[in-house]
Amino acid sequence: MIYLDEAATTPLSREVLEAMWPFLSTEYGNPSSHHEVGDAARRALDQARTDIAEVLGAKASEITFTSGGTESDNAAIKGIALAAPRGKHVIVSSIEHPAVLESAEWLGRIGYEVTVLDVDHEGVVAPETLEAALRPDTTLVSIQYANNEVGSIQPIAELAAVAGDVPFHTDAVQAAGWLDLDVTKLGVQAMSISGHKIGAPKGIGVLYVQRRTPFEPLIHGGGQEFGRRSGTENVASAVGMSTALRSAGGSPVATIAKRDDFIREVLAKVPGAQLTGHPTQRLPGSASFVFPGTSGEAILVELESRGIVCSSGSACAAGSDEPSHVLTAMGYDAEVAQTAVRFTFGRATRPADLSAAAEDLVRAVASVTGRGA
Repeated sequence: MIYLDEAATTPLSREVLEAMWPFLSTEYGNPSSHHEVGDAARRALDQARTDIAEVLGAKASEITFTSGGTESDNAAIKGIALAAPRGKHVIVSSIEHPAVLESAEWLGRIGYEVTVLDVDHEGVVAPETLEAALRPDTTLVSIQYANNEVGSIQPIAELAAVAGDVPFHTDAVQAAGWLDLDVTKLGVQAMSISGHKIGAPKGIGVLYVQRRTPFEPLIHGGGQEFGRRSGTENVASAVGMSTALRSAGGSPVATIAKRDDFIREVLAKVPGAQLTGHPTQRLPGSASFVFPGTSGEAILVELESRGIVCSSGSACAAGSDEPSHVLTAMGYDAEVAQTAVRFTFGRATRPADLSAAAEDLVRAVASVTGRGA
């Protein structure tokens, strides 16, 4: 099997598992307990928080552990908007993850006004589009750092500068491990990250919220996480998240080269194939296409029968009969959007595996169209 669906989830790394193991076995304390067993858990949790803060260029007190990217997005959108120091107007882009879009829709149902920004055909928000949407009562802007379906990278620092003193949140779930997450350089006041996209376990995430940004917690009851997210902390997974984030860096140059070679091979060999997303400002390990006149799901079935595992888009929308909201927002009609196939991979993916996937893709498309390979 060749696994090319790392945007959906990555395997748990051995380094992360080994770092977590003591807190899944002998170091089992509750970090809120005031005795030596609890103190050991508290020290591990504090160190994980400090290490993550260092990667983000933040203060440890600005880091909240959550259950993953979806909770982090919900907490950021609702928590900042409900604090509402400025007004009841929220801005998001049209290609956000459903966790952002549906959180904004929920705010709309309780009296907020939501502006959804258009993107261009490459899935990018123009700074002037954001500037035109800002109002004196805008209380939050949320724009994804890198898109989970097509891989396009947004000019977050430029967009945050346009937002000025309006709190700016970015969903960095796909960007983590690839792009610079320094919140000061980016100019953002809130950021969401998910562990299982970078070699940590499922069920752990991080929310950064700048200390000066008003925030209303969504979960109450114990006062953990500086009052921002009550509930007994998942110490083992927090340690795993910290370990994964610190080790996920490294130069992406080799991965970019592999990506570009793969894209060129697919476009050259598969009749009618079209790259989706920005041609260069895209995640290093992301290549996404549409194949007009075919069925994306049928291609996936053919590829899996050949040992190639990939996806049609967001794992959170798997099984939906609706075309990708990302692609339709980018201007693709619904019929073409339903032919999408996404290949996502990491630094360890071998060029030979990508070349094999390209060859199998040629055969899969030929089989689906009945034209032979």
